[in-house]
Amino acid sequence: MRINIHINSQLIELVTENGVQTWPVSTAAKGVGEQKGSYCTPRGAHIIRARIGADCPLNSVFVGRRPSGEIYTPELGRAEPERDWILTRILWLSGLEPGFNRLGDCDTMQRYIYIHGTPDEGFVQRPTSHGCIRMRNADLITLFAQVPVGTPVLITEA
Repeated sequence: MRINIHINSQLIELVTENGVQTWPVSTAAKGVGEQKGSYCTPRGAHIIRARIGADCPLNSVFVGRRPSGEIYTPELGRAEPERDWILTRILWLSGLEPGFNRLGDCDTMQRYIYIHGTPDEGFVQRPTSHGCIRMRNADLITLFAQVPVGTPVLITEA
């Protein structure tokens, strides 16, 4: 089992022995890059380091990787339009390539790069995130249910 994230096509693939499932994503508005503070999506080999929110309801709001107790609604989104919504589930990524996406000023995990849910009514399949990989909430629940900690994740431009 593995996950492939394709920046150019804004797609995520889950490859298993039963085939390939594909969903749209939104990666970083600032493009690709590994540097801390760049707000770019990091490339290369990663793993899922943590799975967060397994028992939370759909549209649960997370702050600092913890459920805030809020449930996202379009009204809440309109009240706080500048908020970077992290919803439903979090798959926290960790880089595997020292000096490229692991350790020092390029560490994916220390940059808090996730695959996470986003408001469905604002989702677009183009780069708009602050570095993370955003998915529609129902798609994320489907992916989350199938992937354990340690699942390989490859993020490429192609």
